[in-house]
Formats: sequence, C-alpha cells, structure tokens
Amino acid sequence: MKKTLSLVFCLLVAILATAQTHQAELSAWVEEICQQENSQQGGQRAAVRGVMHSGDRAIPELCAFVRIEGDGGAVLAAQGARMLDRQGDIYIASIPIDRLSTLATQPQVLRIEANRSHQLLMDTTALVVNALPVYAGEGLPQAYTGQGVVVGVQDVGFDLCHPNFFSADGTRYRIGAFWDMLSVDTIGSTLYVGADYVGEEALRALGRSRDADIMTHGTHTLGTAAGSGADTPYRGMAWESDICIVANAVDKDAPLISKADYYKYTYATDALGFKYMFDYADAQGKPCVVSFSEGSGQDFRGDDVLYYSYLEALAGPGHILVASAGNTGHYDNYFVKTADQQSAGARVLGDGSSLTFTTKSAQPYSLRVTVYNDGADPQIKTFSLEDVMSAEKQQLEDSIITTFLPYRIMVKGYPSCYNSEEMVLEGRISTHERMPDPANPGDSIDVKIGTQQHITIEVVGQGAEVAYIRGSGYLAGDYGFGGFQKGLYGIHSPGSAPCVICVGATTHRTSFTDWEGNVQTYPESTIGEGRGARANYSSIGPTFDERIKPDVLAPGTFVLSSFSSYYFEKEDPADVTLYTERDGRQYPWGSSTGTSMSTPVVAGAVALWLQANPRLTPDDVKGVIERTSRHVDPSATYPNITDGYGEIDVYRGLLDVLSFTGIQEIDTYQPRHARFAMTDGQLTIAFDRPLSHEARVSVFSTSGVKMLTTAVNAGAERTQVSLSSLPRGVYAIQITSDDSAARGSTLVRY
Repeated sequence: MKKTLSLVFCLLVAILATAQTHQAELSAWVEEICQQENSQQGGQRAAVRGVMHSGDRAIPELCAFVRIEGDGGAVLAAQGARMLDRQGDIYIASIPIDRLSTLATQPQVLRIEANRSHQLLMDTTALVVNALPVYAGEGLPQAYTGQGVVVGVQDVGFDLCHPNFFSADGTRYRIGAFWDMLSVDTIGSTLYVGADYVGEEALRALGRSRDADIMTHGTHTLGTAAGSGADTPYRGMAWESDICIVANAVDKDAPLISKADYYKYTYATDALGFKYMFDYADAQGKPCVVSFSEGSGQDFRGDDVLYYSYLEALAGPGHILVASAGNTGHYDNYFVKTADQQSAGARVLGDGSSLTFTTKSAQPYSLRVTVYNDGADPQIKTFSLEDVMSAEKQQLEDSIITTFLPYRIMVKGYPSCYNSEEMVLEGRISTHERMPDPANPGDSIDVKIGTQQHITIEVVGQGAEVAYIRGSGYLAGDYGFGGFQKGLYGIHSPGSAPCVICVGATTHRTSFTDWEGNVQTYPESTIGEGRGARANYSSIGPTFDERIKPDVLAPGTFVLSSFSSYYFEKEDPADVTLYTERDGRQYPWGSSTGTSMSTPVVAGAVALWLQANPRLTPDDVKGVIERTSRHVDPSATYPNITDGYGEIDVYRGLLDVLSFTGIQEIDTYQPRHARFAMTDGQLTIAFDRPLSHEARVSVFSTSGVKMLTTAVNAGAERTQVSLSSLPRGVYAIQITSDDSAARGSTLVRY
C-alpha cells in the first residue's frame, strides 16, 4: 500500500509539473477561494461576491500573508495587490480575489496564507462572581501598577467611556488610541479597514466600538488587564498603565460586514492589529504587552506557518503577546485506534448543521461514516486513504440521502506538515436542509447534525494506529469502539505559536451572588473542584507538532470586571453584580468564565514585570513563569500539557525580574494582614490586628544588601520606617515574625 501511495504522489507531482511551471503553496481557505472564484464567471460572481457599482462589479479583496522572494512589492503591485506590511520576506497584502490564482503562479511567490477571523474564547453561559480572582490586582506591590507600560487588547465590544478606563480617582482618561476595524467612518482613514481614534476628545466622543451593543467581551477583558476599578473592589492587574486597543472582527460580527468586505477580515488583519498596538507603544517610548482572548483550531496543513513567522518578527524586547489556550478541555476531543483494533469510532454531534474532524496515521486506513436511518438499514459511506489521495485535488465528496435529511460528506487528504510519513484525512459532514418544526407544523428549524439521526465515524484498518481529533461538533459516545481522552490537542491558535504566551485557566470560586442576591453556580464537570486547580474547560496540549502548551495558568472562572453599558441596554443583565453611575449613565460590572478571562490576568501581570524591566523578551517572560509559578498539582511533573508551568505568581515573578529571588532572607509571598504606604521617605506599615508576637522589619536593596532593620513590639498595630537616608530606588521590605499573618515581603519604590 505504501508503494501505491508513493506512486500516486509521484504521478500527481508529474501532472502538476506538466500543467504549470510554478504554483505557490496555498493554505486551505485560500485554495477554496481560488476554486470558488474560478468556478464563477462574470455577473454570477458579482452577484455572489460583491455589489455592483455603475455597471462595474466590485471585486472583493483578501487580506493574506504572502511569502515572496526578491522584490515582493513589485510582484504584488503587478497583480493589483496592496502591500500592507512587511516583516522580512513575509508580506501582509490585500489581494483582489480574481488575481489570486495568477499571483500564485508567479515564480517569486512561495506561499499564500489566510484563514477566517477567530472566535471568542469565552464560555457564553459564564456566571458572576462578587470578589476578585487571586491575581486580579488587589494587594499587588505598590511599586508596580503598570505605569510607563502600554497594555494592548485586541477584542470586540468595547465601551470606551466605562469608568474602569479612567484613573482610579476619575481624573485621567487612560485609553490613548483605538482602531475600530468595523468602523464605517473611513473618510480620510489610512488604515486597511475601519478607522482609528486618538486622544481623549475623539475617543470619548465616539463612546464605543461599533459592535458594543451586541458584545461586551472586550470591555471585560480590558478591565481585567488594566481597569482602575473606579472606586469598586474590581481593580484590574495593571491599573495605572496606558491603554491601546483594537476592535477586530469575529464570527458574531458577520452581520456588520458587507459582502464586498468579507475577505478583508482574516487573521492577517488581526496581525495588523497587533502591530498597530506595538507601533503605538514604540511611538510613546514604552514597552507593550498585548492580550488576545480569541483563537481558532490548529491544523496539520501548515496554514499558520506565515502567521507564526510574522508574530515571531513582531515579538521581542518589550513586545509581548499573550493569547488564550481555548475552552475545550472538558470535551471528549480525541481517541486512538490501536494497531491491533480493526476499527474505532464515535457517535458524533454537530455544533449546528455541520461538523469537522481530522484523522492521521503512518499506515493506510479508511474512514467509515454511518447514518442510522429511522429503523431502516443504516447507510454507510467509506473513504480509503488511497482513494482520496488518488482523487482530483486529493478530495472526495459523497452524500447520504435518508428519509429525514440529505447529508454531504467531504474528505480531503494530505501529508502532515509536521511529519511527512503521516497521512491526514480531514472530513466535514453537513446538511443544507432544515427540518420540520415538531412544535409548529408547517414551519422548519435549523438542524443540529446527529440529534435526530445517530451518525457515527469510524477509522478502520488492521495494523494501522490512527488518531482522531475533534474539530467542530462533539464526540457523543464511543458506541463500543473504545475510550476517549478529554481535551488532548485542544490548544487554539495563535496561543499555540512558539513566541506567544499561552494561557489556561484555574478555578478558585465555584459560585457567586448576583445583583439580586441569588447564588449562582456552574457544573463541577465544567469548572472543576476549585481551590486553585485547573478548570476542566481549560484547553490542554500538546500542540499539533507535539510541543508543550499552555505555558501558564491564571484564574479564569467567575472573574469580575467591567461590562459594556450599550450591551446591557438590550440584553438581560443576569450576569451583572453591580452598577455605577457616571455622567448620568449606568455602567455595569459582572463576570465571565473562560480562558478569555485568564489571558488578561497574565497580560496584566506581564505589564507589571515590564515596568520593572522594559526589555523583557517572550523567552524572558517564559523563564520567569518557569521559575516562579505555583504548581497546581504537587504530584505532577512540570511543565506539562495541562498546566504548563503552573499558575502565575505575580509577586514571585516580580522578585525574580528584580533579582530579589537570590536573597534567602526574603519570603516569596506577601503578608496577609499588613498594608504599606510611602510618604516623603516614611514607610508606614499598618497591621489589620495587633501583632501576636514581636516582629522585625528589614529593608533590602536589589543587590541583596540589607540596608536597615528595626524591631516592632508585640501588640503593635502600626510602625514607621524612615528610608530618607537611602538612595532612591526599589526596595524589598521583609517582615519576619512568629505571627504568620504578618510575615512576608513586599516591594516599595522610594
């Protein structure tokens, strides 16, 4: 069989070589667009793809990565494409889709890559919490609040006037610049899509992103990373940082995008958003960390090759990108058919009218799709690896017609981009029909595949070890074929990129009280047992090329932050715990759950570290995370594919960045019942209750020198230490006592 497959590949290569002298590698979606465009002609294409203007059709443009040898600008210009940015030999370009195929044949063009925009990585049924997560900002070292650092957030649903984005006293507006990719106010804009707004007057006059009345995700994540709290207990991580934000487009924004602009919103456009925020920070002379709580699935085609290379070029000293791991950890996601099994499989369900999956093996195998047909004989379609690879474009399509619904099955084959000895079959099952509404005869409703008729997918082949990875949809039961493994290979892109800090989630709170006093909870099967363990929903690795991800965990369950006031004008405010009023408008606060929420926690922590060392690189940040994170499972080996290096410890990380961790006398935790304030060189330490034992306060420099020490008597409720004789700088304050609630260290700046 292997010899047969090799002959098929050789024949295909010979045919392609005869047909044309050069064909750039195309990512799957770009290839699909080319096929669709080539099959549409004249007015047909205009009707489907765009709109008509004065008798001329508007040609849609695709935002894509292009790898080009030599003068890429000239190559793109010759095909009517616009160069939007360049990093080395990788270009981001806007390409008329009717010139895609021609561009791909140019000898200098090596690859064209694009994919649809990302999805939000938030559990939309998430509930509310009435307290801060462990690292949401309360009690962080006074010396580090994000001053001098830009926190960037690319997301959707921003309420630009929420009090959370002013300083804590409400006097300083903290958002410096905002690119709304969906803005229709494009006259005079030099940006590829939408428009940007710079300065307090323009931003407050705008008031919101275009989609702030249908989504609130960005208002929440930005608040978690950088919100001031605005006289509430819900302060974010880097509450005195500067802010730059980008509102991109996700699947839920589709109603706001015209057909002519559909292909402009891709992950290449998202990459331009990251660059916008880094460029803004560079212009301010400040380091920047960007939080991105979105993502999409990985693949074995290599459709993220140029994306990851571009991100690698953007990242570097003072440029840190943090992204979500995903929320698929509690799903049955993966199974393996062993070599001694004839077959293994699962009953499957779709998210809606379609589902997708991927299988791979180094040995020949087949896919078998079975639809159980209302008591009649099951209908079966089988797709062998050999047949798929021998087909035109290595793709087969077939259908199953039942008394209930027609189903379309598409299977595509290719060698894995990570291991050429492994062959991949990627499948999709869909239906375009609607089903009769049982509650309303004569009406129809959307179909959710697999709910009305059981559908199974099997991998078949004696001697072949075959892995199955869920794409969209769900594994609903093993049908006696074998067991599933939850979550494996669930990390989302771009969190899976080597240069990106990938964040999973922990659970500390398992219930909350809403604004009406009702206690709400969430199934333990989803959020886990709490007490700081990894949340069950948090996606786990490895990546498709077998690297360990996520890198780190942070609280993501019932995280409280700001919500868009525009969104809750229309939606039931069931997730709101508090309202605050400003300028006659009610602004809501509430919580959500998911790795979308844990990601800005880590981004805000990194902002504090960047304040201490503005030249930190992604590798530096990963080193801090490796050395200082809390191991959530003491019995496990770290790093691992569920927890990464563990849960982020912001304070221990700061000590590490400032080289305090080498001082043996300094504790790596803060005192639970001591508060610190610095005024004119006088450090005041106030205790929440009288000390039960004598204490000693020591002051250490960053070089580890003990600068001074003083005793505090038992029973004391406060003490003062004068630092006026010391050079100005950052110091570690260590309290040593048999009163464990007072013992610990913190950092102050004098």
